[in-house]
This record gives sequence, C-alpha cells and structure tokens, in this order.
Amino acid sequence: MNFEAVLFDCDGVLVDSEPITNGVLRDMLDELGWTLSVQECMRLFVGKAVKDEAALIEAKTGQPLTERWMQEFRARRNAALERDLAAVLNVHDAVDAVHAHHGGRIACASGADRFKVELQLKKVGLMDYFDGRVFSGHELPRSKPAPDVYLAAARALGVNPRRCAVVEDTVTGVTAGVAAGATVFGYSAPEAGPEASDALRRAGAAGVFTDMAQLPALVNFPALMNLRRA
Repeated sequence: MNFEAVLFDCDGVLVDSEPITNGVLRDMLDELGWTLSVQECMRLFVGKAVKDEAALIEAKTGQPLTERWMQEFRARRNAALERDLAAVLNVHDAVDAVHAHHGGRIACASGADRFKVELQLKKVGLMDYFDGRVFSGHELPRSKPAPDVYLAAARALGVNPRRCAVVEDTVTGVTAGVAAGATVFGYSAPEAGPEASDALRRAGAAGVFTDMAQLPALVNFPALMNLRRA
C-alpha cells in the first residue's frame, strides 16, 4: 500500500520522555504512600493517561486523586521535561524525510494533554513539522486505546484512516491505531528487548523496527519493507 499520510505518537516515538514523566509520577505516588520503582511505574503507566488510571491510584494509596494533585503532577512533569527532555535518536532526519515525501501530510496524535505535547515538540525542535496538526486524546470523548485521536487526525488531513501509517511504541497505542483501521508500525528502542517487540506484534503492529533511521523506507516505500525481528 502507498500511504497517503503518516500519524505519529509523541511520547517514546518522537521524544524520549517516558523515563522523565514516570520518574516524576513515581516520586509523587511515593509521597502518597505507594512505593514503586521507575521500571514498575513505567510498566503500569506507559501509554496511558494518568487521569484515566485514577481508580488504580486511589485503590493503592487510599486517597482520592484530586484535581489539585493532577495540577501539581503536570507542573512538576513539565519542569522536568523542560530541563531534561531529548529527542529519540535519529528522529529529526526521519520526520524530515517523511514530511517531504508525503507533502506535509503528517500529524502528531497523542494520548497526552496538548500543552505537554507542544512543549515537547518545541523543546526538541520538531514543532515546525507538526504545527497545526497536533491532536490530543484529552480533547476527545475517548483516549487511547480507543481510536478517536487517530480518526480525528486522519479526518483533519482529509485522508481515509485505512490509507494512513501510524507509528507507535506501546500496546495501548498500537491497539488504537489498529482500531482506527490504519497500518501500524511499532517502534521498539533496542534496549527494550524482544519481549517489547513481541508485545507490539501481538497487539497488531504490521512490523516492528528498532531505529528511527529505518522509518522512511517503511512508510515512504513500503514495497521495500524489510523489518528485522528485534
């Protein structure tokens, strides 16, 4: 299939934000009495909106997840991202090539809140590619794993979702892309290991790649696809 548009997740695909965000979350959950390692926190929360996990947090801490707590989490998270965030390796060249090949028909479709997404894209120098084409699951009836954010992005680009490629790094996100009818490519950082890659395939990813330098060949010239098993 020749894809007419490419839709990117943000966290873990464009920016290496998950360790930063989950480090802040782990510290704040610890303050509420729920002690986790950063790795355990990432296993539970990566790919999910914190507000959507309120029932779990309340059950583990015995305290309500208040709007004041959420505001403090976002403030501490944003400060950490402003200080420490970096782009995913090789992503600038990959996005530039995909943007050029598809005539600008790319979008960022994230489950995170818009402020966070735009902060991150600006921080790593990617905002120009996605300006006016950022979509947040927080602004839709349902966030990932529901397909709403990908359907909204495809609709705004004037492209049938089935003619879109989606780039995701989590089972939650792959599930959302597949539900939208798109062809999903799973990005699994090399350090994530084969279990992470296998989980993305089981969720419905058409293939898994481990280096953003591989992405243009996959979505620009899919006939040349040669996804090695990660």
